Amino acid sequence: MKKVYSRPQSLTSAPYHYCPGCGHSIIHRLIAELLDEMKLRDSSICVPPAGCAVLAYNYLDIDMVEAPHGRATAVATGIKRVRPENLVFSYQGDGDLAAIGTAEALHTANRGELISVIFVNNAVYGMTGGQMAPTSLVGQKTTTSPFGRNRKTDGTPIKVCELLAGLGNTVYLERVAVNSPAHVRRAKAAIKKAFEYQIKKAGFTLVEILSPCPTNWKMDPVESCTWIDEVMAKEFPLGVVKEVPC
Repeated sequence: MKKVYSRPQSLTSAPYHYCPGCGHSIIHRLIAELLDEMKLRDSSICVPPAGCAVLAYNYLDIDMVEAPHGRATAVATGIKRVRPENLVFSYQGDGDLAAIGTAEALHTANRGELISVIFVNNAVYGMTGGQMAPTSLVGQKTTTSPFGRNRKTDGTPIKVCELLAGLGNTVYLERVAVNSPAHVRRAKAAIKKAFEYQIKKAGFTLVEILSPCPTNWKMDPVESCTWIDEVMAKEFPLGVVKEVPC
């Protein structure tokens, strides 16, 4: 019989703990596949901070360094500077990177640190109870915005890719999603390109991934995938936001 599937070596055999329909498991798989295919497993270091992202160390069979909440890009910067031969990437959620870690992310990008950021945007604080995040949509109901996010009092969603695009040392910024097979393939290609840019020492790279969070969105998995296409992607358009040839 023809073998059609095998677990990547960079992926552990630990059962996933994520909620049904969560996108983190898909993204872990994509990263693991790429580390195997690009032969980067032995030279990669991942930096996850607090939030749902923190448990990535259970599933990626590579060197992992846990960072305090919001500080992943700062920790990754230090690691990359002392170990420039390694592929160094952070794995962060929107509550982490776009809130408590905004300063670290912004200045890391502005300096053009040679790291890659995998930024998982599910428009809500996932692990801590579904609170409003900086990326929550106007009108979106969360545990801390039960009547919906209010533009006047809460502001509007922070678009990280667009925010960083104006900085001179960002070289590759793309927004993708993992709510359909076609989008999953594009997400894998984007992560691969970010890693390739880092290997070429071109500059700072970030891939933003729109990811479903059915539990905190109060939807079933199918509805959450549809919501990304019909609602979320209109606020956060998919595609390359910035790419500097290298």
